[in-house]
Amino acid sequence: MAVSCPRCGGPMRSPGLMSSDWRCDACGPMPPLHVAEHIGPQVVEAAAAHAGGVPIWCPWPLPLGWTVTGVGWAGDDRGGAAATALACTGPGPLGGPADVVLVAEEPGVGMGNRFAGLAGPDPGPYLADALDDNTAAHAKVKADGRPTPLWAVGEAADRSAYVGEARGLWLYAVAWPADAGYLFTDDVVLHDLTEWLPPELVYGAPSPYLRGAA
Repeated sequence: MAVSCPRCGGPMRSPGLMSSDWRCDACGPMPPLHVAEHIGPQVVEAAAAHAGGVPIWCPWPLPLGWTVTGVGWAGDDRGGAAATALACTGPGPLGGPADVVLVAEEPGVGMGNRFAGLAGPDPGPYLADALDDNTAAHAKVKADGRPTPLWAVGEAADRSAYVGEARGLWLYAVAWPADAGYLFTDDVVLHDLTEWLPPELVYGAPSPYLRGAA
């Protein structure tokens, strides 16, 4: 497992004599982000076992030509999981290759903000701006079988980012390049892999987006 800070992607220091917490020099005490070097059913099963009550959202069925390319979770044995991430790769809706990272996280972790290219540990201020403007949801997915509105919050030119809420946790959908975000305007259904791992799930080469700074 590669271990990094979920908020900034930097290195983490493991607990020791001076501190019982995992620490990032830049962000302070943080739940460490664990990302598997490889991807496959055994790796996803292991991630699901560590995820606790945090869902691992995955489009299911996968869009045509798409594969699962990475999984990670932020947490440790003492505090449990605080966030999960799943990466997928496939043909973009407007042509060319595309990558997507789906994040579920507790408030204040900041992993979704990092992937989305947002400042701070929480999407609340960005989402509040959209809601104050009475902006209708920019995309809708189904999570747990329920329509789940998502609002565009991205500021980075190389990606699109949407955020909403599912199961009382933040739900991020981040896509590279930016026009790949149109994928989420097409009734994507999200399934929680901690509940059931479809044997037909297809796996691809590991995604670079779960490693280091996004």
